[in-house]
Amino acid sequence: MSKQTFRIAVIPGDGIGNEVVPVGLEVLETLQALSNGQLTFAFEWFPWGSAYYLTHGRMMAEDGLEKLKAFDAIYFGAVGWPEVPDHIALWGLRLAICQGFDQYACVRPAQLLPGIESPLRNGSPESIDFVVVRENSEGEYAGIGGRNLGSRGIDREVAIQSALFTSLGCERIIRYAFELARDRRRKVTSVTKSNAQQYAMTLWDETFARVAAEHPDIESESVLVDAMAAKLVLRPDAYDVIVASNLFGDILSDLGGAIAGSLGIAASANIDPERRYPSMFEPVHGSAPDIAGKGIANPIAAVWSAAMMLDHLGLTGEAARVMRAIGWSTEHGPRTPDLGGVATTKAVGDAIVDALMRG
Repeated sequence: MSKQTFRIAVIPGDGIGNEVVPVGLEVLETLQALSNGQLTFAFEWFPWGSAYYLTHGRMMAEDGLEKLKAFDAIYFGAVGWPEVPDHIALWGLRLAICQGFDQYACVRPAQLLPGIESPLRNGSPESIDFVVVRENSEGEYAGIGGRNLGSRGIDREVAIQSALFTSLGCERIIRYAFELARDRRRKVTSVTKSNAQQYAMTLWDETFARVAAEHPDIESESVLVDAMAAKLVLRPDAYDVIVASNLFGDILSDLGGAIAGSLGIAASANIDPERRYPSMFEPVHGSAPDIAGKGIANPIAAVWSAAMMLDHLGLTGEAARVMRAIGWSTEHGPRTPDLGGVATTKAVGDAIVDALMRG
């Protein structure tokens, strides 16, 4: 391949993000070393997060989005810390980037990796292999609403939280799901709650039906979210690509990580499919304050997220190499406590790097 250089913005954020992101960077640096000078990653670190907020009164620099525009991708760790209210931490950093860069496709794979035992009795690598495509720009996380009448007393206050669904927002994420399914097992399942949410969710359903009609070669179905939660536990093998709103996709992808063995292996990508802005890649697990600083966080989700970043950058061969190294480590290597082992973050990271170097 011709010599390539990629600028990567690194935002470890809070908690275990500062422990797992360095492992992912070590994996990328290993690929760089193995490329014989043909591949370079130029990393720039940004100290944004809760500690930054406690000093500066904001989660990221005021011109943060402008700074990030120049990068090919963003590698993100986690956000959230007990000293900062969760809604301030989330809206001030992760959501500010996702919405500011219109990263409307949140892609979260759920796959049972080699050697890992699912909590499902009949779980196997063949039966647990699906992707949740989460609408990432509007829906229930649009941030529309407010709290009022608090001056009348705590028993009189009113809070309104409105979900925003647009025809454009629904259509573009549904089309993305169908295109993704074309390269997989050619099935898309739409998840809503249109029997109870008769306006926004029926708009989604009607849009899904219209887009599905344009893809007769891909199987499609619609399922209510409560039924879907049960179906994923009972028959995960029946699903390939699941497309859902911001809230439902968030919940179902966590369920996917759980049935695949641990949230510690759950990766994600926040993608701008039109590539107007850099996309952002992050583990799903969050900042995990309860284990932060103990050196036992599972780095696999962060490394898998790095593999998704490689794939997005067109480095498909390198992404596949990283996934093979992850698979070797889960089958033969040490395991962190979330997977029933006693290994440290570093030990698992070293095993992945070693597998990568051995090919």
